[in-house]
Amino acid sequence: MSASRRVIASLQLRTAATQAHAQKRAGDISDAFASLSGQDFKPLTPEYADLKSRLIRGREAEVRESWERLLRDLREEIPLIVELGSKVIPEINFEDFENAPERFNQELKKRGVAVVRGVVPEQDALQWKADLREYIRQNPQTKAFPQDNPQVYELYWSRTQMLARGHPNMLKTQRLLMSYWHSKDSHAPVSTQHPISYADRLRMRLPGDAKFALGPHVDGGSVERWDERGYGLGGVYDDIWKGQWENFDPWEASCRLPVKSDLHQGVGACSMFRMFQGWLSLSHTGPFQGTLLVNPLLAKATAYYLLRPFFSPRRGVEACAQTTSEALTNSQEFLQSDNWSMDTKPSSWIQGATPGHGQELSHLLHPHLNLQQSMIHVPTVRPGDYVAWHCDTIHAVDKVHSGTSDSSVLYIPACPLTEESAINLAEQRRAFIDGTPSPDFGGGIGESEHIGRVNVEEMEGLVGVEGCRAMGLHEWDSDAEGLTPGQREVLDRANKVLGFYS
Repeated sequence: MSASRRVIASLQLRTAATQAHAQKRAGDISDAFASLSGQDFKPLTPEYADLKSRLIRGREAEVRESWERLLRDLREEIPLIVELGSKVIPEINFEDFENAPERFNQELKKRGVAVVRGVVPEQDALQWKADLREYIRQNPQTKAFPQDNPQVYELYWSRTQMLARGHPNMLKTQRLLMSYWHSKDSHAPVSTQHPISYADRLRMRLPGDAKFALGPHVDGGSVERWDERGYGLGGVYDDIWKGQWENFDPWEASCRLPVKSDLHQGVGACSMFRMFQGWLSLSHTGPFQGTLLVNPLLAKATAYYLLRPFFSPRRGVEACAQTTSEALTNSQEFLQSDNWSMDTKPSSWIQGATPGHGQELSHLLHPHLNLQQSMIHVPTVRPGDYVAWHCDTIHAVDKVHSGTSDSSVLYIPACPLTEESAINLAEQRRAFIDGTPSPDFGGGIGESEHIGRVNVEEMEGLVGVEGCRAMGLHEWDSDAEGLTPGQREVLDRANKVLGFYS
């Protein structure tokens, strides 16, 4: 039986695991962020004050001391980052990645971001961009943001996107990147050696654009990071709540398997475990040309934005506003440790967090990160280069595209195989077959009526068996040699979830 026939047969099983969930409401990328959708940041409901109190109860002194240690570390490291600029971000050629030098390994683990050069040939990437433009031309009904001058397209199933996600070099790059993660539990049902495809959008940002001005933010939920029903299910940040932020390991995978990162059905809120977010460049793009900025502090920045809601300045801010002037927040007097006290009675503020939206950051809400200077442009990229950043990393895009040509990318994260991700993959597979939007994103008819959309029968010829496996279109080989017990278990679970056997 062909791969496509097996897929269709498995879908006919209609098990509870493979039935598609109800679509989210229609929307575009602006719906994923409070700032892009015109909302203001404000205190949350009283339950969040109670939540904050529970997180650190009995350990207030330890958390206060850890906050002071963290501020000292930030004061020392941020000037080094500002001095190095884009040079702080490690780079490697694709052909060298399998035997990466130790310095690259250390810098990637510390910074949480990397550029992999030449994952696909430059001419291939440029042809993909031309093909995408033709697909958009043939389908003028395609939704995009902003509507009057499209920059981010609600496209998921174009031939180009499927080719890129299933490209053997892309799959190899994802495996190598995810190998930097580890699990305390050697039997944890997760495999970084079996990347799965996550269907995301694409960007074609044009010179002069200032509307897709997405400031510093972190994906993967917002309030969920503090919620016991979200990241708390795996105790991901427990060391931080205990006042031992230095023990927090952002590369530990097993604790993230139970996490629920979308408790509020946010449009664009990712339901899969993305070890790395990433994009494949289709353009020659440099700093200030509509590109990505990252905060290369990783563990320290994560600890800061998680602890910030427990502390308030004594001077220089009105308690009801939680913000103050930019000039004041830049002053050493405002930033010094003795101006910051732990709230004796936790408020319902979680700075930059809005249920159902991504976590956002700003200089006014998170002043010690000095985001105006510590957000660093990624180095200049060429078509075919891949940029990846750890899922906790603060990132942003240029406020204005000041270049002279397009800044185009395909968003392609690196996701390991887990049972929960296989469930999401089954839903995503259904959306692909129907041509509707990827399940995490805004609903509607999507590409179901688009001319030139790729179909299941074409996929094995397009991306091969391994590419099809990553997309849930072909069963995994759980009898392959060299598998760990955890890998073998998760492959079997995934095959069952995907309907390949009962």
